[in-house]
Amino acid sequence: MGKGGKPDGGDGFEEASRDGCEQENMAAWLLGINTLKIQPFKLPNLGPRDVLVRLKAVGICGSDVHHFKNMRCADFVVKEPMVIGHECAGIVEEVGSEVKHLVPGDSVALEPGINCKRCELCKQGRYNLCPKMKFFGSPPTHGCLANQVVHPGDLCFKLPNNVSLEEGAMCEPLSVGVHACRRANVGPETNVLVMGAGPIGLVTLLAARAFEAPRIVVADVNDHRLSVAKALGAHEIVKVSTNIEEVSEEVAKIKEAMGTPVDVSFDCAGFNKTMATALSATGSGGKVCLVGMGQRELTLPLTSATAREVDVIGIFRYKNTWPLCLELLRSNKVDVKPLITHRFGFSQKEMEKAFETSAGGGNAIKVMFNL
Repeated sequence: MGKGGKPDGGDGFEEASRDGCEQENMAAWLLGINTLKIQPFKLPNLGPRDVLVRLKAVGICGSDVHHFKNMRCADFVVKEPMVIGHECAGIVEEVGSEVKHLVPGDSVALEPGINCKRCELCKQGRYNLCPKMKFFGSPPTHGCLANQVVHPGDLCFKLPNNVSLEEGAMCEPLSVGVHACRRANVGPETNVLVMGAGPIGLVTLLAARAFEAPRIVVADVNDHRLSVAKALGAHEIVKVSTNIEEVSEEVAKIKEAMGTPVDVSFDCAGFNKTMATALSATGSGGKVCLVGMGQRELTLPLTSATAREVDVIGIFRYKNTWPLCLELLRSNKVDVKPLITHRFGFSQKEMEKAFETSAGGGNAIKVMFNL
């Protein structure tokens, strides 16, 4: 369980609510499949290195929808009531005695994962792989779709003056794209294919552009999302199907659209079909980076990719991305505002509508709560 708070009878936090809270803190609790309810959410006492943040913008992620629809996302299973949400930004209300870089009133974006700082992976700098990670809204850790949370100060990043709270919340999905581009060593000589034009595919496109990829092709089954990708800077877009029998034909279309060998492919959907396409489209000596988690298990045509020395790499969340994301937003090298297509308030009725909208797909890309 992270710093965010605890339910009654929780897992080790002090039972006392924070002293001096004038209003009861409320949060969105996932109680069962398709069942969310706004209920009280007790906060732990503020530690010397902690910050009390009043949330103002919280986005809905695909993993939130998976939890909402299935009570699980990949191997992360919700076994008891849990507060949902992990893409967030807000206003500092109180700081612990040892927090020097923030003061009440500061606007901040929150990195949602609290690592142990002691294991070998943390010491190596790969803290996103920490086996003891406590991550907002990933069971059993409570999330941030709440009025307030308590969070470590070193995971709260002050927003530049020209970066809004909504943009601050978008640092979380943007971080996935930035981490993927770092893992794949994207640069000015890297031609990029993005499979999937959902929210993560689109932020990966934005990150690849910021990393100066000279040519980017985006493939998807949805015409609207392809049009958004084109508007965001994709050099070419390719309409594909869900029929795995059409991989060869679609790879030919992708190669024609690219006009030069694909150096790096990002599969931002994570299905057998999208990975098979990415592996076949990537040039010899290139890389395929699996970003999406559409299926728990994949069956892939690796023999041909192996013969061409195509490297397959995975990513899990991100590490040390918030400073770069905020700089990209501050400098206008990345504009995430067009991705926010729907906004809702924080009431029971609007919360239910927000998750229905996000789960329904359609023209929705990023659904945002304004608290």
